[in-house]
Amino acid sequence: MPPHDQWERALRAEGFPRVAGVDEAGRGPLAGPVSAAAVILDPAAVPPGIDDSKALTADRREALCDAILRSALAVGIGLAPAAEIDALNIRQATFAAMRRAVRGLGLAPDHLLIDGRDVPPGLPCPARALVKGDALSLSIAAASIVAKVTRDRLMARLDLAHPAYGFRIHKGYPTAAHRAAILRHGPSPCHRLSFGSVARSIGPDRSAT
Repeated sequence: MPPHDQWERALRAEGFPRVAGVDEAGRGPLAGPVSAAAVILDPAAVPPGIDDSKALTADRREALCDAILRSALAVGIGLAPAAEIDALNIRQATFAAMRRAVRGLGLAPDHLLIDGRDVPPGLPCPARALVKGDALSLSIAAASIVAKVTRDRLMARLDLAHPAYGFRIHKGYPTAAHRAAILRHGPSPCHRLSFGSVARSIGPDRSAT
């Protein structure tokens, strides 16, 4: 069953006209940023076919992302790079990216729907976390698409700068080919040095370098 706008309609009926869905992409990779998106859909102009980004092909995600960017009332994007992930941990860096995405909205949201179990601290308005929200809420699903496509495009650019690792293919996720490339070439500046596979590739003295 595809996501729907039941949550958004209920919140609008409670007096929250601008409801933003918030989601992230890239918690699990060994390289690159974690990205987050916040989307306030226009109830009168929702692109057809919005779904959890994981349920869509890459081409369909790209097309829907462009449609969402054209039709939404507001879209915000936030990033937390690898160095910030190493400094904070992936959970706190994800919260930071989500806050940046919300701050990047062109319209002030009245209420947020957050994918997952946790509401990040420091948000500017009330928020509710929805487990598997990208499969339940239309605006969270839209945010999942924008976050995923944004990150995939960034990883394609990082592939041009660091072609030895195959970022364009695996987007930084821990595939066998990616792990082998790290062992062969060492980590790049966009690798997450605190993640196990990367940390093991450079040994116990990495903190001293």
